[in-house]
Amino acid sequence: MTGVSVTVGHAGAMWGRSRWAFLAVGAFLLAGCAGTGDARDRITPAPTAPTTVPADPAKGAVPVWFVGGTPAGDRLFREVRALRDGGPDGEPPDHVGTAVTAVLEGRTDDPDHRTDWPEGVRLRSPVTHGNGVLTVDLAVAGPLPGPAGLALQQLVYTVQSAAGSTDPVRVLVGGEPASSLLGEPVDAPLTAADPYRVRALVEIDDPVDGVRVASPVVLSGEAAVVEATLLWEVRDDAREVVRAGVTSTTEGQTFAPFRLEIPLPPGDYTVVVSEDDPSGGAGRPPMSDSVRLSVR
Repeated sequence: MTGVSVTVGHAGAMWGRSRWAFLAVGAFLLAGCAGTGDARDRITPAPTAPTTVPADPAKGAVPVWFVGGTPAGDRLFREVRALRDGGPDGEPPDHVGTAVTAVLEGRTDDPDHRTDWPEGVRLRSPVTHGNGVLTVDLAVAGPLPGPAGLALQQLVYTVQSAAGSTDPVRVLVGGEPASSLLGEPVDAPLTAADPYRVRALVEIDDPVDGVRVASPVVLSGEAAVVEATLLWEVRDDAREVVRAGVTSTTEGQTFAPFRLEIPLPPGDYTVVVSEDDPSGGAGRPPMSDSVRLSVR
């Protein structure tokens, strides 16, 4: 009996230690789900997460980056633009110039997006790429207000995406090196900021806002979400939810593509795609993106 009693006591002690270890781990995980409001609070980013999405001449598209509001503050949203056929005298199309001009002029497809670049800035000459640096030469009309907001990151992400490179971006003003622009230092080449801190975690690339489409509606985009899980819902003109469901990105915890098809009768709708909330409301509200469209 003594041996049995010792064995049971040892097992109980082991269970006691295991139970407290289990509870400690559970508390740690719950604390992580509660979040801090930072874009990283729901995901552990994969170390190889891309910072840019290159232009795809085969599909005639180039990414352009604009600014939009999210529950974690202003973030960069990608819009995919059609490429021009070419320049004058048979010159090849200027993918980077097309993208940068759209950013500087604030030509957004989505009314929820904007540019942080003030009026009076234009591209002075084509963007060049050499010696490991992308060089942007800007023409500036008079003094520019600051602060920059996300303007410089808009430029860096757009230039790198259109050029298909992660090389840093050097900014010239009037053909000369500049020490500052929009109240920010630009004397050294600029690098892309951490995508989990500056990018929206959910982005719809296609269709663009306000288009007419056939049923089933096909949506595609990119998101960085926990366990690759995305929630979606369709709202009618009265803002009533008429369809809802769950879809997945191709990979979790990193920026990865998603695609879904939604059969809908003719009418006007808003489709909202958002990240899941494993904290159950204890953290910041989920990030989402939406598109307004008409089904014919």
